[in-house]
Amino acid sequence: MNFDFIPDNVSAHDNVYDVLKERGFIEQSTDEEKVRELLQNEKVKFYIGFDPTADCLHVGHFMQVIIMMYMQKFGHTPVVLIGGGTGMVGDPSGRTDMRQMMTIDTIEHNCNQFKQLFDRFIDFDEEWEYVGNEGVYVPGHETKKPEPGKAVAVNNARWLRPLNYIEFVREIGSSFNVNTMLRAECFKQRMEREGGLTFFELNYMLMQSYDFMVMARDFDVKIQFGGNDQWSNIIGGVELARKKLGKEVYGMTFSLLTNSEGKKMGKTAKGALWLSPEKTSPYEFFQYWRNVGDADVNKCLRMLTFLPMEEVNRLSALEGAEINKAKEILAYEVTKLVHGEEEAKKALDGARAAFSGGGSMENVPTTVIARQEFAGEGMGVVNLIRQLGLVPSNGEGFRTIEQGGLTVGGNKVTDKKMMITEDLFEDGKLLIQKGKKKFHMVELG
Repeated sequence: MNFDFIPDNVSAHDNVYDVLKERGFIEQSTDEEKVRELLQNEKVKFYIGFDPTADCLHVGHFMQVIIMMYMQKFGHTPVVLIGGGTGMVGDPSGRTDMRQMMTIDTIEHNCNQFKQLFDRFIDFDEEWEYVGNEGVYVPGHETKKPEPGKAVAVNNARWLRPLNYIEFVREIGSSFNVNTMLRAECFKQRMEREGGLTFFELNYMLMQSYDFMVMARDFDVKIQFGGNDQWSNIIGGVELARKKLGKEVYGMTFSLLTNSEGKKMGKTAKGALWLSPEKTSPYEFFQYWRNVGDADVNKCLRMLTFLPMEEVNRLSALEGAEINKAKEILAYEVTKLVHGEEEAKKALDGARAAFSGGGSMENVPTTVIARQEFAGEGMGVVNLIRQLGLVPSNGEGFRTIEQGGLTVGGNKVTDKKMMITEDLFEDGKLLIQKGKKKFHMVELG
């Protein structure tokens, strides 16, 4: 597989720190000057942790994947840490409630799915392995040095699950001040809400800090990266490595992908925007980026594509109807990165066909529904659009019709109780349109 996703002309800078800064990723560093110097003068191992809370990565994770791709491009070694251990507790950062507890089988399944997705974007040394860690005091080791330019993957279940609890709290827990922990932003939100924070979740910061310590000790990881909501956990790890190992390690956090109103991007009526085509079709994925707000075009082009900055600035400066060209390029580039060029071209063709009547309609998302569903009285239109995922609820469906936002077979729907019957289909197909931008083809099965 060719991993040369990032063109050489992506930036004039030769230090990846300056490239990440230029693209607007960096929020905070534990020591900006030293981190910049380190990335200029050495090829380092750095890590980003991913807890397997689902069986698929979503767009929020993809920002972190892009950062690893930049780091690998500039010769550094990504350590992908999959949280088979931390996932058993769940990170309380940014949460208003406790995460659902998962079984070990579910966690293992999700870890394997994550690794398969990472394999699409990052070049791994599959022969490298972390061995050991039979307790807090017993160092593990790497079986070999990673191949230059290749990433490695490790699962923190290897060192967290075998731990003896009393040994862990004596050695690691004694280094943490609870008063300081409770002032951390990640815990504050939970403390102020009904239900509060459980002692179970309070352990998460210790575990993530211990992750950093283990990797700094056993295979010389020097920097931890994470979303800005991870700042307190990262500082915990930097401090623990200093206290227990006498080692200086660093942390850096990145902006979360939010829109101009400060809301997290990547949410759809169906839920998260997933990177797997089975969960979010390439067409839906394309349409999401094609429909971002004008104010978000620059940020998305900067952070989610590898277009050079002068091109990013040229496209995001377009105004009026012209900005739609920039959105089309954004959608095409991000879809190409995640799903490949062929799927991106199909999605682009499908979108153009749906919008302008030109091109091929075969790439508009299609759902096959049994013919008998539309026999006799047929199926209620609101029930149908909810089933297709065009609206999350019946109430939303009724509102869409009240506002004149639903078209079936080219005709605007005015009757909220309209029934969709077999005779409305042309050659076994019926095109549903919600608003100006969402199209869905229903085919009789």
